[in-house]
Amino acid sequence: MRTVFTAAMLFVFATNQALSQVPQRISDVLQPFVDDHLIAGAVVLTATKDQVLDVSTVGFADIAAKKSMSPDALFWIASMSKPITATAFMMLVDEGKVSLDDPVEKYLPEFIGQMVTVEKDDDHVLLKKPAHPITIRNILSHTSGLPFKSAIEEPTLDMIPLATAVKSHAMQPLLFEPDTKYQYANAGINTAARIMEVVTGQEYAAFMKARLFDPLAMLDTTFYPTEDQVKRIALSYKATADKSNIEATPVTQLQYPLTDPARQPMPAGGLFSTATDIARFCQMILNGGTMDGRRYITEKSIREMTRRQTAEGLASYGLGWAVSPSGFGHGGAYSTDMFIDPSAGLITIFMVQNAGWRDPKGKEILPTFKKAAALLQR
Repeated sequence: MRTVFTAAMLFVFATNQALSQVPQRISDVLQPFVDDHLIAGAVVLTATKDQVLDVSTVGFADIAAKKSMSPDALFWIASMSKPITATAFMMLVDEGKVSLDDPVEKYLPEFIGQMVTVEKDDDHVLLKKPAHPITIRNILSHTSGLPFKSAIEEPTLDMIPLATAVKSHAMQPLLFEPDTKYQYANAGINTAARIMEVVTGQEYAAFMKARLFDPLAMLDTTFYPTEDQVKRIALSYKATADKSNIEATPVTQLQYPLTDPARQPMPAGGLFSTATDIARFCQMILNGGTMDGRRYITEKSIREMTRRQTAEGLASYGLGWAVSPSGFGHGGAYSTDMFIDPSAGLITIFMVQNAGWRDPKGKEILPTFKKAAALLQR
């Protein structure tokens, strides 16, 4: 295994030394990681705002069944759902129906009177009024003080109606003063989605389908995979107990079967999608909010989402998007990733289903793919 992995690293070294050398197939770059049992398989895609440059598959969607990964495989994209939800929310900002600096309680009265924790131990909790009520900007940038989730969102995240989940968020005191810290919180994105429902009078999932997924032809992007779509979902994998290999595992955050009609949409992390669907979404963003002659969102809103909203010293985050000097994107809990580099005009989509890496070498897979993808434009 070490010999195979070393070959992969030598290839990366070679691409750094000779940037004009374009790999014949991206799959050749990723195959060593499959051979080394770091991933079961992957679908990776590279695109510009105008065209898909490459879609490559490697490995298996199901190792035991020897089912090869296919380009139309579906993946649970988890927190990659966050920027998609935020983008839909910003449509309402564009329409003047909400403002980013509005207090959440303006739309959801259950948040009126929410307190912030000052002290807490096993014997007492000291609360006080926050300096200001949490705002929509706070909940989209993880600076609200809301916790990651509430106690009722157990054992999975997808069995509580959105309105109920958000009321449970409102019942909890804030963990810190708004604006002063960054704490990644599904609760914030879920709360934004609930505001979407109140403002539009439409269920969140229906709004997403009508305003984003159907118009963008993201026909495999859904909270509710059908029986046919379930057959195309790539299995998830985790490390074996001795970390010598990987084994199939269910997604612990989700209720099975995935076609259970009682399952609820999770705005912060419930979507299933394909590489090509996510590419359509990213191309729309890179095109300044337009796709195939239709405008979805203004350039002003895209700039606002993808600029740093957090203070220096905190994690760099926009509104539903993780941002960096080189661009913006988002990852998912099971190792999926999308990234947009505006200066290079490049989109990279990385689709795997991996519940953590059995070996630190796994963290090198995404950078290896991105380096190879960057060569496609040269």
